[in-house]
Amino acid sequence: MLEEYINKLMPIVEKLCENNKTGGHDINHFNRTMKIALYLQSKEGGDSLIIGISSFLHDIHRLMQCEQGKYITPKESLIRVTEIIKESKIELTNEQINKILFCIEHHENYNWNGNNVDDINTLILQDADNLDAIGAIGIGRSFGYAALNNQAYYDDTIPLEKFTVYEEKLKDVSNIHFLNNKLIKLGDNMNTKTAKIIAKDRVDFIKNFIDEYIKEWNANY
Repeated sequence: MLEEYINKLMPIVEKLCENNKTGGHDINHFNRTMKIALYLQSKEGGDSLIIGISSFLHDIHRLMQCEQGKYITPKESLIRVTEIIKESKIELTNEQINKILFCIEHHENYNWNGNNVDDINTLILQDADNLDAIGAIGIGRSFGYAALNNQAYYDDTIPLEKFTVYEEKLKDVSNIHFLNNKLIKLGDNMNTKTAKIIAKDRVDFIKNFIDEYIKEWNANY
């Protein structure tokens, strides 16, 4: 049933993603997040239908941001998400739709800011989204963002240790600072046991990449 529903949602979401192929929140991110979420669900429990659909539609607000040129919260995307569900003609109960919307609305309420929720479906979606932000894929996405937003790849005049926690202004420093002070910290903030295991290898990959990048930047042989 889930596969049938995703097949009906796919052309709608693909069309919405047409103008966002390099921003990191493209159809490939939607698909990867869904696959990761369903793997986590197979190990951790939760409702596969709710998790599958919510993970496939979780970043509609990012596409709306591209359209409108301003920040859009997940909550502000819920009307659009509901419209997409109705347009696809997939048969969901009101209860199922509400659970999907809940996951999407709260998937960016992270535990490090004290706003997380106690809902396994939402926690799995959050883990899946964050896992796709780290590792080799995460590095690639971050450099894509840097190139699109005129962000320096690295600034060796600012110590990496200057930022002990993630701050929004990190995006104005360099991508290597962003990797070091935001992305590698995602590994410490996974909700599920399975996600923590996956995250460890991905975080180690980023750490090794940063070390190698700085070594080559300084031409240290």
